[in-house]
Amino acid sequence: MGKKYVLFLSILFSYSLTAQIAKAPPRSEGEGPWPQLILRGATLINGTGAPPFGPVDIVIERNRIVQISSVGYPGVAINAQSRPKLKEGGSEIDCAGKYVLPGFIDMHGHIGGTAQGTPAEYVFKLWMAHGITTIRDPSCGNGLEWVLDQKTQSAQNKITAPRIYAYTAFGMGAKQQISTPDQAIEWVRENQKKGADGIKFFGAAPAVMDAAIRENKKLGLRSTCHHAQLSVGQWNALQSARAGMTSMEHWYGLPEAMFTDKTIQNYPLDYNYNNEQDRFGEAGKLWKQTAQPYSEKWNAVMNEMIALDFTLDPTFDTYEASRDLHRARTQEWHGIYTLPALWKFYEPNRVSHGSYWFSWGTEQEVAWKENFRLWMTFINEYKNRGGRVTAGSDNAFIYQLYGFGFIRELELLREAGFHPLEVIRSATLYGAQALGAEKEIGSVEVGKLADLVIIDENPLQNLQLLYGVGALKLSADNKPERVGGVRYTIKDGIVYDAKKLLDDVKRMVDAEKLKTNWKLAQPGF
Repeated sequence: MGKKYVLFLSILFSYSLTAQIAKAPPRSEGEGPWPQLILRGATLINGTGAPPFGPVDIVIERNRIVQISSVGYPGVAINAQSRPKLKEGGSEIDCAGKYVLPGFIDMHGHIGGTAQGTPAEYVFKLWMAHGITTIRDPSCGNGLEWVLDQKTQSAQNKITAPRIYAYTAFGMGAKQQISTPDQAIEWVRENQKKGADGIKFFGAAPAVMDAAIRENKKLGLRSTCHHAQLSVGQWNALQSARAGMTSMEHWYGLPEAMFTDKTIQNYPLDYNYNNEQDRFGEAGKLWKQTAQPYSEKWNAVMNEMIALDFTLDPTFDTYEASRDLHRARTQEWHGIYTLPALWKFYEPNRVSHGSYWFSWGTEQEVAWKENFRLWMTFINEYKNRGGRVTAGSDNAFIYQLYGFGFIRELELLREAGFHPLEVIRSATLYGAQALGAEKEIGSVEVGKLADLVIIDENPLQNLQLLYGVGALKLSADNKPERVGGVRYTIKDGIVYDAKKLLDDVKRMVDAEKLKTNWKLAQPGF
């Protein structure tokens, strides 16, 4: 692959395609799978959009759900004789008063990077502690071979990690820069042979994009795109959907598909894409430059994308600091779970991707608040008209932390107008559909894999209960206390203590703080 293309990708994500973080160690936690595991008396939120119901007993054999039995009514004693019987060698978990959901699917899950200083164990345990049992790695920043190794180790449950879907960055590993349709087709075929699940595009010449996307679809692989500003003037999100791309990330490329009085974003004449404050500052003005909500062009683009079964993965959370920097910087988990090297990566820096806080203030945040309003309007209406919207975090960039950022994404979908049940569906079943894995994961149904989340409180009433730090409430004696946080994450029928996983992460962070004599401080102090 040509050096210019490598530079292009490194500008976008600020980590080398060949630099690799430490792989996850052999698994030393989790119990099971058992010949039979029964979750007793749970309230079930199954991920399909159905309302909660229970109490139910969920029967798992090895790694499959084999039975879901309604065993009574709320507030009424359960007749033990009517319940599924525990077999010899089986185990059970008392889930009375608890809620069971499908394992969450993070559709934009980078597995750390050397620039952030985040080993795989740290990343995986933060995800699993938040109920994330599947991730899509978009661009395989640690290298495809590295990611496929961790994917295999996870599939065999030799490491503590979510299921992994590997989407290679287009052009990764090519001997020369891809500049023709024939070269694009050849690379796509080789990518499939190597074992990738799909491709992540950033942009290329229109003929190259068209050829690559169509060949990828022909081979049965899926695809996504960050329509980067360096190429979006030639190829936008609607063109990707028409060529057969299956999903897109963020929102770049959507406004450009709906311009009515221009063909290129209104860049200042001294704009430089490599200056991240220019890049993100002007990005916050883009939705104002496009067609108004519910206008003819706005409707036409949305309806065509839905007809093409095109999935949107907005990743609201990774941009939230742009509209409220102080909030993002002072999130309460940073002091406990953020590694020193990662905090340094977040701070104002002209090199690290997303660390663009050179001169960020009221004017930029006001623009981004309006950007969010218009963006969320599109996403919510897309969902209302039958389009698929998934949940992805794109951590750890811009003061968002693995796991925690995913839960924040769920809150932001709620802010956009999603009912909490729609939020959960986007985080589970819709993610599985976008991956082509809905027959195996994404909902709690008989025959599917036992990927589940167990929590002591009702997350529909307050999505913040899903954060590892839980949510605050007052006790009966008027004292603040923490409630919630995922109790157990079950993947492949193996039960992980989510709070213990968080304790492991805290020990990693504490050890690094001690080693480097580091204390978290806000920039400039």
